[in-house]
Amino acid sequence: MSDSKSSYLPPDNPPSPGIVVVGRFQPLHLGHVNLIKKANDLRNSEFPNLSLIIAIGSANKEQSIHDPWSAEERLEMIRNWCEESLVSADVTPIPDIDDPPNWVSHAEKYHGKSGILVTSDEKLAELYARSKWKVNKVALSNRESLQGWRVRATIQMISTVDDEHAIRSILASSIPVSVIDYLISNDSIRRLATLGGGGEPVG
Repeated sequence: MSDSKSSYLPPDNPPSPGIVVVGRFQPLHLGHVNLIKKANDLRNSEFPNLSLIIAIGSANKEQSIHDPWSAEERLEMIRNWCEESLVSADVTPIPDIDDPPNWVSHAEKYHGKSGILVTSDEKLAELYARSKWKVNKVALSNRESLQGWRVRATIQMISTVDDEHAIRSILASSIPVSVIDYLISNDSIRRLATLGGGGEPVG
């Protein structure tokens, strides 16, 4: 399934303020899962009337080793995990504008204004705090292994492996089972064998 340009347009009416998690989710890994769970716990314990909103950044990036999965594929990963984990969330792709100072005003057209950001990213926290958002910082979980570029490097390493059991065993320490199921079912692990490498982008 391919992304449609129209899916990158903001809604006519942005959602009401909610609890927002922003990430690239390339792919959704256990570090992201920890962040989403913390946001959901905050919502359930203190703000039950607010929606949990998961914003997928870099929705418009061309496929590369840094961005192997389309916004539509990442949307599916997150929805599968939310369904399996009984987490109710709205998921919205947001295109990049490569202009950090104006990112928040751009993103607000998609995820709404004046909510609560839950993040482990210091730069993102600063941007939202400057825009008068409440920011809830979460400590990084297993930082050494649960970084997007490391997870992608591991997937690239096994991208030519045919043993499904081996693939599951290797990825289980960094990726939720529902996402491993998805990556195997749509055969998207193999694409990383031809996408090259280099660099350490986050997400």
